[in-house]
Amino acid sequence: METPITPTVNYDESKIRHLEDTDHIRMRPGMYIGRLGDGSHAEDGIYVLLKETIDNSIDEFNEGFGKRIEVDITDDTTCAIRDYGRGIPLGSLVPAVSQLNTGGKYDTSVFTASVGLNGVGLKAVNALSERFVARSVRDGKMHEATFERGVLVNDIYGDSEEENGTYIFFAPDPTLFKHFRFHSEFVEFMLRNYTYLNTGLAIFYNGRRIVSRNGLEDLLTDNLTAPALYPIIHIKGEGIDIAFTHTAQYGEEYYSYVNGQHTTQGGTHQSAFKEHIARTIKEYYGKNYDVQDVRNGLVAAIAVRVIEPLFESQTKIKLGSLVMAPDKDSKGNPFPLSGVSVNKFVGDFIKANVDNYLHKNLDVAEVLQQKIVESEKERKAIAGVTKLARERAKKANLHNRKLRDCRIHLNDVPPKQKKGEEDVNDPRLDSALFITEGNSASGSITKCRDVNLQAVFSLRGKPLNCFGLTKKVVYENEEFNLLQAALNIEDGLDGLRYNKVIIATDADVDGMHIRLLMMTFFLQFFPDLIKKGHVYILQTPLFRVRNKKRKEKKAEQTKSVNDKSAGAAVLKKAKSSDRAEYETVYCYTEEERLEAIERLSPNPEITRFKGLGEISPDEFVHFIGPEMRLEPVTLHKSDQVKELLEYYMGKNTMERQNFIIDNLVVEEDLAEDDSE
Repeated sequence: METPITPTVNYDESKIRHLEDTDHIRMRPGMYIGRLGDGSHAEDGIYVLLKETIDNSIDEFNEGFGKRIEVDITDDTTCAIRDYGRGIPLGSLVPAVSQLNTGGKYDTSVFTASVGLNGVGLKAVNALSERFVARSVRDGKMHEATFERGVLVNDIYGDSEEENGTYIFFAPDPTLFKHFRFHSEFVEFMLRNYTYLNTGLAIFYNGRRIVSRNGLEDLLTDNLTAPALYPIIHIKGEGIDIAFTHTAQYGEEYYSYVNGQHTTQGGTHQSAFKEHIARTIKEYYGKNYDVQDVRNGLVAAIAVRVIEPLFESQTKIKLGSLVMAPDKDSKGNPFPLSGVSVNKFVGDFIKANVDNYLHKNLDVAEVLQQKIVESEKERKAIAGVTKLARERAKKANLHNRKLRDCRIHLNDVPPKQKKGEEDVNDPRLDSALFITEGNSASGSITKCRDVNLQAVFSLRGKPLNCFGLTKKVVYENEEFNLLQAALNIEDGLDGLRYNKVIIATDADVDGMHIRLLMMTFFLQFFPDLIKKGHVYILQTPLFRVRNKKRKEKKAEQTKSVNDKSAGAAVLKKAKSSDRAEYETVYCYTEEERLEAIERLSPNPEITRFKGLGEISPDEFVHFIGPEMRLEPVTLHKSDQVKELLEYYMGKNTMERQNFIIDNLVVEEDLAEDDSE
């Protein structure tokens, strides 16, 4: 018997494709804007679209044109941005917003230190929008172009009485950004960052004025969640701006920027700041303090202007530049900072100015030294425990029974850019660690997780309430120590292994308590992990509502239930051999449950999920997949964290008990009156 020959694919010229710019962006959006998302996370694609648009207006402001930017978001779905800069040259408007690698920022003849470098930003916004309008006004003349999903549909010239500038309108494509909406808190945070870095700029967000008069000092003031131990030190220089103070909290906290771009993952400028601020302070006191003691409790911000900066990706969240400026400009002339490394530039500025400030302000220097000494005492007091815990964690890391790790981590080497690609999708940003309670819950998640990107850390019962305790407990408590080692955050967030830390507990009283205990742990010892937007709560369904219908040969097609109408996460149909069909709706709220019951009547089967372990892996895979519902844990200055933790997690048990007794609400199910 002859073995059948498997037909081979005919690989010839017909298989070679060329994609137009718009098609390539729409086919590979991750290369241009990172993740798509639905707007529920600050790094979702719709905010990148907004940022790419505003960046151009910021570049105009930095060149001295236009001190006002208007940002209007309508129905949480459409954006309009108007600046009063020079306006895009009228004859180049269409290519400037639709053709990749087209722009005025490839050299420094027009824009000396801009964020937009690759000629990509607005083109990506255009291609990924259901509708996109660009209008430029220059000296009484106007050119307006309208696009739909990157295709030009209208192009008009005319006269205009408007002020010079550029107007951009875009509506993200709902076929790409599923169920998206803009969240005001994320938008406002982004816009405030722009004003902190551009003193004198006024941004009007839906008519409300956002402005900063003190730059980075305002940034720290607005973001401090613990009292500053001394007044914020704010020092400005040519091309650099720093501000810092110390608080009583644990860890370090940094806000870094390049040419107005918030580099959330830091980079060479932030590393230089951390190195030289510790060295300068040590040299001022003439003592060999440990850098960990010097920087403990430090809250700082740094903004630099780099000519032709090099970022690690199109999303521009980490600076990779080693020098402040290239060797020569487009005319062959050197820049003032050509050849000067970022490390040296930042270091020289800190050495001269911070040292000078401390000599002039001896009261601040005294408070700062007291903070360093206190950190040193605490570190030495737990040195023995720390050493033992590190050795234990090192051994456990070889086979950590609590950790089911994934293959890709946030601190891995960035993926290499392939030849011919403007950018590369970075899977590290999707890395996540699920913190679960017990083996049953972790078992379900472990069996259905994405082993490339999702790790699982299993708790044994309720963790310790660490409120009011020192960091010694992190090393003494085995679970906390192993969790710290798994996250790799003992020495700060630079080595963080997962971009998302997801607390996944049961939706009952015990699960809520464990959730609070874990949040207390992070708030107490690693507040920056929350401030930087890495901590989330996993939302899982409370109910499963389903019915069983049998199909008759000539029966009408059964009424289906869609997830939009029922508010469900997943609609799953499972067919059995007797042609019975289950229609299942997973509900996250009581309202969704009632609507599902109505739509799946009569006599639907209702299951109340008590714990995550009750959900089978086949079902759970839907809840941690692309449509996973996550609630971010946030931390703001107005949250009164200390007071809240002291009340809910402190030793005032009787006070909380009396509060519960006084405010207890008992709900009764009233039987329906048959006479009605």
